[in-house]
Amino acid sequence: MSSERLIYLPLGGAGEIGMNAYVYGYGPKDKERLVLVDLGVTFPDMDTTPGVDLIMPDITWLKQRADRLEGIFITHGHEDHIGAIAHMYGHLNVPVYARAFTANLARRKMEEAGHDPANVHTVQAWPEVTRLGPFTIGVAPMSHSIPESGGLVIDSPAGRVVHTGDFKLDANPLVGEPFDPEMWAQIAGDGVQALVCDSTNVFSQHPGRSESELPEEITKLFAEAKGLVAATTFASNVARVKTLAVAAEKAGRSVVLLGRAMRRMIEAAAETGVLTEFPKTISPEDAANVPRDNLMLITTGSQGERRAASAQLARGKYRGLELKEGDLFLFSSKTIPGNEKGVIRIINQFSEMGVDVVDDSSGLYHVSGHANRPDLEEVHRLLKPKMLIPMHGEHRHLRQHARLGEEKGIASAVVVNGMMMDLTGDVPKVTEWIETGRTYLDGTVKYGAMDGIVRDRIRMALNGHVLVTVILDEEDEPLGEPWCDVKGLPETGTSNAALVEVMEEDLNQFLMRAGAKTLRDDDKLEQELRRIARQSAFSEIGKKPEVTVVVSRMR
Repeated sequence: MSSERLIYLPLGGAGEIGMNAYVYGYGPKDKERLVLVDLGVTFPDMDTTPGVDLIMPDITWLKQRADRLEGIFITHGHEDHIGAIAHMYGHLNVPVYARAFTANLARRKMEEAGHDPANVHTVQAWPEVTRLGPFTIGVAPMSHSIPESGGLVIDSPAGRVVHTGDFKLDANPLVGEPFDPEMWAQIAGDGVQALVCDSTNVFSQHPGRSESELPEEITKLFAEAKGLVAATTFASNVARVKTLAVAAEKAGRSVVLLGRAMRRMIEAAAETGVLTEFPKTISPEDAANVPRDNLMLITTGSQGERRAASAQLARGKYRGLELKEGDLFLFSSKTIPGNEKGVIRIINQFSEMGVDVVDDSSGLYHVSGHANRPDLEEVHRLLKPKMLIPMHGEHRHLRQHARLGEEKGIASAVVVNGMMMDLTGDVPKVTEWIETGRTYLDGTVKYGAMDGIVRDRIRMALNGHVLVTVILDEEDEPLGEPWCDVKGLPETGTSNAALVEVMEEDLNQFLMRAGAKTLRDDDKLEQELRRIARQSAFSEIGKKPEVTVVVSRMR
């Protein structure tokens, strides 16, 4: 019996939507040659990760085995698949492979982070393949909400794995390649050992809709609109951006692209040839000379991001442009769970201006980029895999998708981050558990989720902060009274006296009673002062703040 095995290990993206990072390996146990598929980010929120800029997978396990890593394949250019590549590249230092549009985005990221963009290699679509150690890998076109999304065909001595990436079944995606069932049937012809498959829309019972269903309704909406028209969508959804721009052109409107990400995506799509015949655009400065009812703004910020163009327009002006009563704003996008507050805030701000807001609730102005349940079943039927590993979904999505496979007689497993699976036999088996987590990018510094920094920040936000300062003389006697500085706390409490004065009096009373042994011991003194400050605050305001104690000694 061969001692070599084929392994699959998600470090991110399995049990969550975002932060995708999947490791494949082949070889003897603990000596496998490895390939990483995707290296993405997820986004922070003020409730759980205040102040954090980006959240990335913890790749400690992979860093420790970087000498066994052959390369990185990126399935497509969405941030949850490509966003961490430049931030983490210095720990891995292996070639990066992607199709032209995705490679263009990756090179820009690498260059901005100070890495050599030549480390990103452009690969052609299937049947071209790249050999990496024991693997032969091809990128087979998949339709999605970004150009040149690709499912990976990963061949090893243990058989063929199809890693779908994000996909939908769209015969006419307008920009990019359509889903090709004949190509996938041919790929399945040699047998598929394992299908590792997108699970995002497994609960949607109806077949997915095509991008080509939208232009007619969007064109009609813009033609009937009065005043200025603005619309937001995901900047990466190049097909949708083109649909919006063409509809605006047909309605006699000049198009303005607002937001760095929007311009960047359109430039990358044009440079790599995936986007053609895009209507001419004008600058925000030139827009000032165009009548308002002849203008169309296409903006970033479909998820309520505070610094994006949509949010800034909702707060007043952006690049000299503003919306007014009677204007129209279209959300040609789905709100990702967790982003509802930000989107609703923008909608209400526009409403207060008298701007009419249209969202995707009618189904007329947005279609999903992910396969629904009937589409997933079609892929199962096409590929006939020996085993199914759901990915790209929360636990409930993975569980439902695995159940779908089992009903069709496919050996299926719910695999979450950190579960190393052996895909060599007839059924997937757990072979090891790996500790996984999150890495925070906070300003210019990266640290782990367990380092306590964000936890301390949350505690200060919830409870406020007190700085207690005490000075002791050469005889270890208090020199004057202690004093307090407070942040994030009310000025007065239940006694109607100043909170600071109450706390200082309680602290001073303690110092006057403290024994010589306590006054000589910094640790003991700090502990007691912290306890008294918190108890004093609790008596006055019902909260126990975070307390920092500074003991200064005259020597």
